[in-house]
This record gives sequence, C-alpha cells and structure tokens, in this order.
Amino acid sequence: MSAVKLSNISKEYAGGAKVIHGIDLAIDDGEFMVFVGPSGCGKSTLLRMIAGLEQITSGELHIGAVLANDIAPAKRGLAMVFQSYALYPHMSVYENMAFSLKMAGLDKRQVEQAVQQAAGILQITPLLQRKPKDLSGGQRQRVAIGRAIVRKPQLFLFDEPLSNLDASLRVQMRIELSRLHQELKTTMIYVTHDQVEAMTLGQRIAVFNGGRIEQVGAPLELYERPANLFVAGFLGAPKMNLLKAQVMRIGESSVVVRVADGSELAVAVSGQGLQTGDQVTLGCRAEHVALAGAGSNLENVLALDASFVEHLGDASIVYAKLENEVSVMAVKLAMDAAGDKAKAGSSMKVHLPAARCHLFDASGKACLRV
Repeated sequence: MSAVKLSNISKEYAGGAKVIHGIDLAIDDGEFMVFVGPSGCGKSTLLRMIAGLEQITSGELHIGAVLANDIAPAKRGLAMVFQSYALYPHMSVYENMAFSLKMAGLDKRQVEQAVQQAAGILQITPLLQRKPKDLSGGQRQRVAIGRAIVRKPQLFLFDEPLSNLDASLRVQMRIELSRLHQELKTTMIYVTHDQVEAMTLGQRIAVFNGGRIEQVGAPLELYERPANLFVAGFLGAPKMNLLKAQVMRIGESSVVVRVADGSELAVAVSGQGLQTGDQVTLGCRAEHVALAGAGSNLENVLALDASFVEHLGDASIVYAKLENEVSVMAVKLAMDAAGDKAKAGSSMKVHLPAARCHLFDASGKACLRV
C-alpha cells in the first residue's frame, strides 16, 4: 500500500518562521497528485517532509498504514527525482541506474534484470553504455527517473523535474510521465509551479499558497469551479479576467452586479451571504468571452478598447480595457472569428455569458454556481 495521509502537518524553522500551516491531505494508493503554486508557497518543503529530508514540526505523516514521522528516509519505501539530475558523471547510464542496487547487496543477475526492465520502460536501452555528458537534457532526466524505478518504490516523489528542459522536451516528458504512471500504477506526488504541467499530469491537484492548501480537486473541477480568487487567478493561461463590481440586485438564480463603466451584468450564482451594495469581484475566462455582433440584443455586453494582441496561430488573444477599470481583460478569439477586432486600437463589444461567469465575495470566496 502506498497511500499517503497528512494530518495537521506543520513546519516551523528556528526563530519562529512558520512555512507550513496545519495541512490535511489524503493521497490515494496509485494516485498521481500534483502540488502546484507560486515560488515560496511551501510545496517543495512539504514534499521534502514526506521524503524525510525535512523534519516535521507537528502533525502526523502516514505512508500506507505506517506512521512515518520518525522513519529514516532510506526506509520509507520511496524514491525522489529532483530538478537537477544528480547523475554520477564518471559512470555510464547502466552504472548510474545500478548503483543503489549494488549498494543494497543485490547480485549481478538481479541488478541486470532490474536495470534492463527499467531501461525498457523508459526507452533508454540504447543509451546504457553512454556517459551523462553524451546525453540530452531529456535523456538525462529519463536516466534519473530510471534510477528511481529500479528500486521499485511504493511512492515516487518528483520535485520540479522538468524545469530545466526546453518547451518541446517538457511536453514530451509530460507524456512519458503519464505513460509511466499508467504502466507502474504507483503513487506519485509531483511538485511544480507550472500550472500547465499541473493540469495535464495530475489526477488531482492541490493548489498551495503561503504554506496552506487553497483547494484540492480534479484539474477541470479546479478550472471550472475555483474555490476562491487565488485559485481562479492562478490556474489558466491567460488567467481569469477579474473585474471589481458592486451587487445591485439579488434574484433566485442570479446576482446582478455593476462594473466600472456602469454596465450591469447578471451572474448565474447563488446570492447567499451577499447583500445589495456589497463589493465583489466578477470573473470570466478569456475563452468564454464572445464577440457581440453589431445590433445584437444580448445582455451582459461590455464595450472594450483593444490595447495589445497576441497571435497564436489558431487563435488570437486580445488584451482590452474597460472604461474606468484598472485591470486589462483578455479575450480569446478563433482566427476565423477575430477579423479586424484582433488589432491594437480597435473597439469591440463582447458578451459575458451569465452561466460562464464567476462571482467572489469581499473575502475572495467563490459564490455557489447555480
């Protein structure tokens, strides 16, 4: 069993600096869990606490059914892959992968079998006699993962393993890691600051901020139903459009708010806990904002002035300003729909569907969708 349970886990350094604040989290056996968040949010520290490389100040860590707080790292039945490959430069790929097995006292036949099996899984068999200096970044990372696989751990820990690779290699390695998880069916915990990696790799994602977990859930659940402003703004590229607004009317199935230019927009959320006059934040993702044609009688329409355009090939992202609003809105338009609207200096009217909008109260908590 390789389920992991964190119960009220905290970390405090000498001098009273607290970096992890009472985290509770259950990771299922065989699950691919991703910790994501900005630099300094505590995600790597928590991973190192699970690995035994950082001491737990308070709380309990269970790996399987065993309380692991005081178990030595080497006896926790896990393997960790770091951002730096940490390969021995004077050893061949085979020797790097075999090293820990030889140190554990396995005989030559067992070592050979384990290395060849791992190399086959990672498709690096032709590289076994090369030295690390003769490998590309992606190949070195495969070797580092292979060195972990040969030990047949019950738990894999990955600490930003792809951050040193270029964009195309990161995409390739994400596919390889997903395939590896499907093949090994071993519990994996993966730390990254890259929300694209988190969304594409994780079966579930834990979003970290300031040493706390803001929300845990499946990728699409977090993307479509963020629990608060931090999650809404962190996940997604471009990030969710967030506009300051004031509550004007509260109905049974929607809340009407007024934004900076005086426009009123309906949002399909519950008004529970809100009152007329409350200051709130309206959210809508760039791909959910649509052009409103001339003469359109649609509700929830805003007039914007484009200030910058990113052409992505299949689509354009128009960054535009709403009158009296400080922040810039992003509007994602398909190339065939963009036309002359995808030009800096152009004016456009856009429609924000009520069912696609989010509303966050003054504390940043999301209002319930209806």
